[in-house]
Amino acid sequence: MKDRQLMRILFSAVFFLAGFILKSLGVVSFVCFAISYFVIGYDIIWKAIKNCFHLELFDEAFLMTIATIGAFCIGEFPEGVAVMLFFQIGEYIQDIAMNRSRKSITHLMELKVDMATVVREGKEESIAAEDVDIDEIIVVKPGEKIPLDGVVLEGSSTLDTMSLTGESKPLLVRKDDVVLSGSINMNQVLKIKVTSTFENSTVSKILKMMEEIDQNKATTEKFITRFSKVYTPIVVILAFLLATVPSIIIGNPNEWIYRALVFLVISCPCALVLSIPLGFFCGIGKSSKHGILVKNSEAMEKISKIDTIVFDKTGTLTEGKFKVNQICPEFLKEEELLKIAAYAEYYSNHPIALSIKQIYTGEIDESQISEYQEISGRGIKVKIGKDEVLAGNEKITEAAKLHVPKNDVMGTVVYFVINGKYAGYILISDEIKEDSYSLTQRLKQVGVKHFVVLSGDHESIVSSVCQKLGIEEFHSRLLPTDKVAYLKKLETSSKETVAFVGDGMNDALVLASADVGISLGGIGSDAAIEASDMVLMNDRTSLIAEAIQISKKTQKIIWQNIIFAISIKVLVLILGSLGIANIWSAVFSDVGVTVLAVMNSIRILK
Repeated sequence: MKDRQLMRILFSAVFFLAGFILKSLGVVSFVCFAISYFVIGYDIIWKAIKNCFHLELFDEAFLMTIATIGAFCIGEFPEGVAVMLFFQIGEYIQDIAMNRSRKSITHLMELKVDMATVVREGKEESIAAEDVDIDEIIVVKPGEKIPLDGVVLEGSSTLDTMSLTGESKPLLVRKDDVVLSGSINMNQVLKIKVTSTFENSTVSKILKMMEEIDQNKATTEKFITRFSKVYTPIVVILAFLLATVPSIIIGNPNEWIYRALVFLVISCPCALVLSIPLGFFCGIGKSSKHGILVKNSEAMEKISKIDTIVFDKTGTLTEGKFKVNQICPEFLKEEELLKIAAYAEYYSNHPIALSIKQIYTGEIDESQISEYQEISGRGIKVKIGKDEVLAGNEKITEAAKLHVPKNDVMGTVVYFVINGKYAGYILISDEIKEDSYSLTQRLKQVGVKHFVVLSGDHESIVSSVCQKLGIEEFHSRLLPTDKVAYLKKLETSSKETVAFVGDGMNDALVLASADVGISLGGIGSDAAIEASDMVLMNDRTSLIAEAIQISKKTQKIIWQNIIFAISIKVLVLILGSLGIANIWSAVFSDVGVTVLAVMNSIRILK
């Protein structure tokens, strides 16, 4: 399609030059100009005719058709062709610019894998990825892309996640590590247990977001659309008055018709109509190169105005991976308490239970576990051999009517009671992400002034994390609805944009409620990603600062284009009305300004 457009431009340009060279031959020159005109402008003329039937008269196609046909009527053949030719050259350059920015986004489409090697009845078979079920085993060989999200069962290898997350450093994965679809296996064969269907895989979520990119227009784009609908009829009426009124009063109709045609050509809002959507598209493309997916131009515009950021804690500022920090027995040895804990938590899939089982290296005799019972909001009751064991929070010790000394430790405490006697506790904590320590400093540099943490965790844990990260305001023990209420208060009091950053299923509600919802794509839940305006594919919250920088640069360049285009147009409109500017000046003010604005938009990608 692009090559065809280039051939049209070159073919038209040849006849355009021939018309100049053969100017002395009259009719031959006119034929050359006419061929050049219809070759390069037939689609614009046809669009104008179709729009007339739909009563959509006042657009750039209508203005250009009227102006160029009028130029032919008064014998200004070169000028009539030049308007169409240079407009199409501007469109061609704009298409090249759009394709460059689109490449940054559509490279994500290459992540999709249609086929998967699945192990069924001990044999490997290649089937469509969408036909693989959850919990099935797939085999991924070196050089192949991982077709579905899953957990490594066998093997260790390094993954190339550059296209997925923007990170150039290979990712080392081993048994029990989570892997995402779209990653490329670089070294060894991996056996992976599938954890999500093809429809709900990371790649499918990304592709769905890509399809939605241009659905919501930014305020700037909406303004230009409204502006064009009012502006275009006004300039057509003014051009008509300029052609008729002075002709009746002063005479010399050819001169005033020419000025009216110049006025019409100048008035075409091409620079604004083309460069503004292109600017936003370039900004979205630039962001995607860094593993930042922005859903639409409306979100891109809002990101530049963020002055308050609200964070979830677990999985956002912290790793979201619980780790045993202390084992404090009362009358047992440490290894004995750990063994009891591993047996007690054997049937639980809670992250805290998983962290205990992970550090226990001994064998578990499942026949020793009986009468397993989960007590809602408290913990677990289970029989291990002949011993009755309770494991859980402080409520479980209160129910057993045991007095347990209060702990000032930072983290989650799991208490153990054996045969009615307090046996000790295990301290489990979540580590702060290394990326979080410099987060507030980076965000302050790009204009963010206010930071808040909203968490469902205990006050002491939230306070400890915020103190280490330099965040003064926090609220703890919150339900998702409580988070929404706090966010609404902040949005009411803030003059600028308030963003919320989260990753979990329970964050989906507040992400959807925020001016800008930012989710973590690598570990984020489907619901969180669906509800957000921006997704950080590599889970690095520091990328928010980069996203704000790109958004601010995008806004700056778009407003440069708006001011430049309108200023030049107003100047040349005045000069054209006074007879000082000719139709070549009009061509420059329309097509030339469009090309310059498009080239300026491309700077966003640099």
